[in-house]
Amino acid sequence: MAAAVEVVGVSKSFAHHSRRALLQHRLVSLLRRRQPERFQALRNVSVALQAGDSLAIVGPNGAGKSTLLSLVAGISFPDEGRIVTQGSVAALLELGSGFHPDLTGRENVILNASLLGLTRKQTRERFDQIVEFSELAGFLEEPLRTYSTGMVMRLAFSVAVNVDPDVLIVDEAFAVGDQAFQAKCIRKILDFKQAGKTLLCVSHSTAILEQVCGRALWLDRGRTVMEGGIREVLDAYRAGLRPQSVHA
Repeated sequence: MAAAVEVVGVSKSFAHHSRRALLQHRLVSLLRRRQPERFQALRNVSVALQAGDSLAIVGPNGAGKSTLLSLVAGISFPDEGRIVTQGSVAALLELGSGFHPDLTGRENVILNASLLGLTRKQTRERFDQIVEFSELAGFLEEPLRTYSTGMVMRLAFSVAVNVDPDVLIVDEAFAVGDQAFQAKCIRKILDFKQAGKTLLCVSHSTAILEQVCGRALWLDRGRTVMEGGIREVLDAYRAGLRPQSVHA
């Protein structure tokens, strides 16, 4: 059976500008065809998920976690290697991506649902449950720029989970919002898993990752450090983060 998500030997780099350059210096670089320095975000990363798998991606800032999620979501493409996904994919990456601040909450639900692949008919059918989950019925006619970050997160999460994708990608979406709504999101994701869907999740809250994920991938400086069961990898990751004792 084909994997729901397959990442094979993936590497990704970005142009790295270490300092501001005067226009004159930039023009000279272009004329001399100097290549900008590259930052290697991922180095030969491989991982596979079957339908129903749930994978936490952990590591320090700059480890490549969000880069890997954006590649799986199809937002960017690897320099080397390949990524294959089966079925529909919904991603909660940068907060409010796909939303427009001057549109109302209602208009943004319709826009975002369309971007995630719903037809107009499907959006109409699911609109009420999206709004009910978000608990923002009283703010639907207000422009998004008047929303708090927590309200934007509620709307984005509500659209993504009610699109009912085969693969759900979540990047730090639990970091915003009150505890009651976080608990509601976790229950929804657990229901999502029970339905046999696939989850990739990044969060600095290892307690949340233990609740919603069965496996984990530990990245550091773009390389795979460890992959395995969630408890095994998180224990090793925490031990790796623990400062060494200093002896006089």
